[in-house]
Amino acid sequence: MKKDIQFLPVEGVQVVIARKENLVNGYDWQVFLINQNNVAIRNVFVTSKGYGQKNDEEQKTSTLRHFFAEVPPSSYEVVETIMPDVFHLNNEYWVSYFIDEQIFDKKFIFVPDSIVDENLVRIPALGLDGILHD
Repeated sequence: MKKDIQFLPVEGVQVVIARKENLVNGYDWQVFLINQNNVAIRNVFVTSKGYGQKNDEEQKTSTLRHFFAEVPPSSYEVVETIMPDVFHLNNEYWVSYFIDEQIFDKKFIFVPDSIVDENLVRIPALGLDGILHD
């Protein structure tokens, strides 16, 4: 049962939405999972979805699921590409992974309109500007 599983706090794992300049002088946005721990994280599942309202009408995206067998220490994985069309929604990334036999689990939620130029910071692990959620 889930109530019998001990969940320790997530540390050293971050979700970032970062932009890369593209060939037409615009930006492509991608979601990254960064492992800043000194150990690998294994059996990593990331579930992503968007939900919210626009013009008093409920909107939601498809739920996507991603799996990474291992994310080595001090490295990252590209989770998915994200379109600016969904920046007005809550963009949720639910991350679950193992370190040794211990499971870790956390939801990272980018609230509506938080993915804007004013919130960009330099993400040294990526060499890109992005919105950091840890």
